[in-house]
Amino acid sequence: MRNSGAILLVLGIAGFLYCSSRLEEAAPLPQEMSVGESLNQPAGRWELARYGSAAVAGFGLLMAMFPKGR
Repeated sequence: MRNSGAILLVLGIAGFLYCSSRLEEAAPLPQEMSVGESLNQPAGRWELARYGSAAVAGFGLLMAMFPKGR
């Protein structure tokens, strides 16, 4: 479990950095746009992927730190 946690951590960090670089290239979203509407735009999809990558990295960190539970 510790190895798979480290792999998830690395993949999550790499995905976060990749999505952040792609997000800089996309046009910014208007403030009055809802979450559902923002997913129709490229910037909204990259933002969602960035948060998903951060969640994967966080889960990988927990798996690496606590491989067998408490």
